[in-house]
Amino acid sequence: MNKTANRWLGGLTGILMAAAIYMTFVYVPTEADQGIVQRIFYFHVPCAWVAFGAFGLVAIAGIFYLWLGQPVWDDLGYAAAEIGMVFCTLVLVTGSIWAKPIWGAWWTWDSRLTTTLILWLLYGGYLMLRAMADDTPQVARFAAVIGIVAAADVPVVIVSVRLWRTIHPAVLVTRQGGHGLEDPRMVATLLVALAAFTALFIWLLMLRFATLRMRARLGAIARGLNLAQAAAGDL
Repeated sequence: MNKTANRWLGGLTGILMAAAIYMTFVYVPTEADQGIVQRIFYFHVPCAWVAFGAFGLVAIAGIFYLWLGQPVWDDLGYAAAEIGMVFCTLVLVTGSIWAKPIWGAWWTWDSRLTTTLILWLLYGGYLMLRAMADDTPQVARFAAVIGIVAAADVPVVIVSVRLWRTIHPAVLVTRQGGHGLEDPRMVATLLVALAAFTALFIWLLMLRFATLRMRARLGAIARGLNLAQAAAGDL
């Protein structure tokens, strides 16, 4: 990753994140029904947005890897899966913190919570495979298939509040085109938070992807040296 791009993107992420934190705790009004605990919404929803986008990128990278067989796509999918799991974990944690004072329980088997947990488990399996198996093209192809299949749960999570009875808060955008944010400052805060977490995801993705590409290059050099040594030993 270019150092200048890294600094600029890191700086932009820091500015956006500072703005999002300020707007969440100072600028935005307190929600009338849920009170101050509703402010976690401005972290919970962006984390979900990033997690879903990351897992979608895993699926896209997996499709290109199966089609082209280029390791760069495998590395991109691997990096996106790792970061997506971080944000998906934050979705479950922040959701539980939000649920306790509102529902009176840390966890319920609500449709959206359950499908999100399934998503977390599927990509947890993906990362376990990558961590425990050898770094071979066969493993990469198998992981690509898992990443593609697991991503099918993302739209299920999104529409789960429409498909099944749920106590999860209403969807942001209704069929009539309205939304549940009663004040323009809430909309502005959510948009800034979405931009901040999206920038954070892109920054982390670029850093992790560069690390994986460097690991691949070092592995290729090591294999070349081993072959050269083996050939020299045969002489």
